[in-house]
Amino acid sequence: MTRCEINVTPLIDVMLVLLILFMVVTPTATRGLGAGLPEKGDGKGESALVVSVGPAGFTLAGAVPLNADDLAARLRDVLLSRTDRTVFVKAEADVSYERVVEAIDVARGSGALRIGIVGQQ
Repeated sequence: MTRCEINVTPLIDVMLVLLILFMVVTPTATRGLGAGLPEKGDGKGESALVVSVGPAGFTLAGAVPLNADDLAARLRDVLLSRTDRTVFVKAEADVSYERVVEAIDVARGSGALRIGIVGQQ
């Protein structure tokens, strides 16, 4: 009388290989966003550079509304004289997502190294 049984040895071998594979790949697959806090200053340094996005256009440091080309030129001039090339983008509630992305693109194209987004309070 012969018994028909499943040979589980190859199944265990495959499972061990998959376990080792996932153990090797998992630490390299984890990614996150780099978040940096501003350094503590003496209060005499540069103030934060904020680009506000509103329905009328973009504003830089509370000035008159600008279009994208004027904003790029002003940002380029301001960023050339600064050591900290961080730009914060602040959007009003009734502004479309495309306008915010456009402001981020303009800031990046003007020479900003780091771009932060200011949320609503």
